[in-house]
Amino acid sequence: MDYAFDPEIAAALPMIPDTGDLRDLVSAREKMKEMTAELVGDVDEAGVTVRDTTVPGPEGAPDVAVRIYTPDNIASPALLFNVHGGGFIVGDVDTDHAGVVELARDLGVVVVSVDYRLAPEAPYPAGLEDCYAALVWSVKHADELGIDSERVVIHGVSAGGGLCAALALLARDRGGPAIAFQFLGIPEIDDRLRTPSMRRFDDTPLWNLPNAELSWDCYLGPGVRGTDGVPVYAAPSRATDLAGLPPAYISVMEFDPLRDEGIAYAQALLAAGVTTELHLFPGTFHGSAMIRHATITRREAAESRAVLARALGVELG
Repeated sequence: MDYAFDPEIAAALPMIPDTGDLRDLVSAREKMKEMTAELVGDVDEAGVTVRDTTVPGPEGAPDVAVRIYTPDNIASPALLFNVHGGGFIVGDVDTDHAGVVELARDLGVVVVSVDYRLAPEAPYPAGLEDCYAALVWSVKHADELGIDSERVVIHGVSAGGGLCAALALLARDRGGPAIAFQFLGIPEIDDRLRTPSMRRFDDTPLWNLPNAELSWDCYLGPGVRGTDGVPVYAAPSRATDLAGLPPAYISVMEFDPLRDEGIAYAQALLAAGVTTELHLFPGTFHGSAMIRHATITRREAAESRAVLARALGVELG
């Protein structure tokens, strides 16, 4: 199928690395690491102290690895809690490393990035519970981290955005950490796969209907997606009570199977009285942000930075 991609993005499509067949997860995960290394090269960590540690995991589960980024110049005591993407099945704490270094340095805030367990080896709720455990630990150790436990912003893209949406629901319902804002970039939140964009975009680059089917089958288990009883914490689009959630920013891409579920979630949040900002970026696809020189990508990056700065209480120069 032909898509009206932004001209700069269309021209760069042949240069996008092939992530391989997601059905071969060993190969796909290795290709993901190679792609990450190829795209970011050597990361300049100047001005940011980076340290890896482990924190107590969910009850009866292994400890959770986290990476903590502390900038030399602190502009706000708020915490940015980052959750990487990868369809619940690929990626790790290195996936977002280059971007998180930039966020910590440019925004002047501490960032905690969580390395949660992946499906299908550890299906739902393992990854989400890892994220929640790391979030709880971060707030409990606010003094050690030098943060204000009442000013926590959660941030994730793709499956990371879906996990952040679930974290907001989980924290509300468990009376957990106070989340001040949720940044949901192109979130993966609906296992039913029935929206027009999901059914139509079955061959788009990087993410498409076949990949979405595989992703949810791994995360929920074979034969579970689309059936009754899937928890709202697994697929936040299923939630009918969104009242009391933190304010949100949701981004969607024009030619992304996830587009319509993101729009619908923004509308549902608004209907529940949750302050929500929604932005659709034209001519884009899921993952087109890796084409960093494109004007539309630079617009998206600038807006993301401005949204996060406002949520974190940072004044950009």
